[in-house]
Amino acid sequence: MGEPPTRRGAHNRRVGVDGEDLAAAWYVAAGYEVLARNWRCRLGELDLVVARGREVVFCEVKSRSSVAFGVPAEAVTHAKRQRLRHLAAQWLEDAAPFRPGGIRFDVASVLRGEIEVIEGAF
Repeated sequence: MGEPPTRRGAHNRRVGVDGEDLAAAWYVAAGYEVLARNWRCRLGELDLVVARGREVVFCEVKSRSSVAFGVPAEAVTHAKRQRLRHLAAQWLEDAAPFRPGGIRFDVASVLRGEIEVIEGAF
C-alpha cells in the first residue's frame, strides 16, 4: 500500500481544490456553464472546461498559499501550454456536447484565496 499523505501534501491538495472551486464559481457568476472539472484522459487532466454560448473555455487553475515559489500563473510553462492544447483537442473529440463556435485558453491564478482570471492567456 502507498504511504499516507503528508501534512504538506494534504495542504497542497486542499489549496488546489479550493482554487478550482473558486475558479468554477467565478465563471458561473460571469454567466458560464461548467462542462467539466478535472477531466482526465491518457494525456493528462483539464482543470476546468466552461462555456458561454458556443464559446468553450479551457481554464488551467494554479493555486498557491504564498509566493515563495512564484506567482501561480508563472507555473503555466510553454510545455504545460502545449499539453493543454493537446488535452483540449482530445476533449473536443471525446466529450464536447456541441461544436464550439470558438475556444479560448484562460489561466486562473489563485493566491491566498484571491482569484485573478487571465482570459485568453495563450
